[in-house]
Amino acid sequence: MMGGMAGLEEMEQPRPRNDPAAAHRGTSGRDTEPVPAPRDPLSTALDPAGEPTLGEVRLPSRPQSAGIARRLTAAVLLKQWSLTPQLAEHAVLLVSELVGNAVRHTGARTFGLRMLRRRGWIRIEVRDPSRGLPCLLPVQETDLSGRGLFLVDTLSDRWGVDLLPRGKATWFEVRIADR
Repeated sequence: MMGGMAGLEEMEQPRPRNDPAAAHRGTSGRDTEPVPAPRDPLSTALDPAGEPTLGEVRLPSRPQSAGIARRLTAAVLLKQWSLTPQLAEHAVLLVSELVGNAVRHTGARTFGLRMLRRRGWIRIEVRDPSRGLPCLLPVQETDLSGRGLFLVDTLSDRWGVDLLPRGKATWFEVRIADR
């Protein structure tokens, strides 16, 4: 399903901020205070209540959430942690794979995304309520699917699955050079 991703990208875009309906709502004839523009998912998710470096960000288990998770990962790694674009690109790809697995295989309504940094390492976790364990399958060059954990295994330094009281956390860790 090569062309399928293009449709998802369009669904992830935030609504235009110049929505005329939003501009006129709540104005009683005086334009003293502008109505705040609706916030896109990234700024909402990076608020203290929903920042993946402080706690778990809960996202709906839908294909569109992979895009939100990718943008969050890129924002944290590049802007907050000032890591290299190459490392951020790998982490974004791996997050996309773990989110894809959670959305496709767990039947859950939501999943959680969490990012941790400690000296020399970053760790990114995708948590879901299923206790079904993902398995790393042998991958042939001709395979069109089933490459997710193969990529995680190849591009991360360590990865694994922790069973939680309710569900599991699938995680990967990447070594970083602390300046």
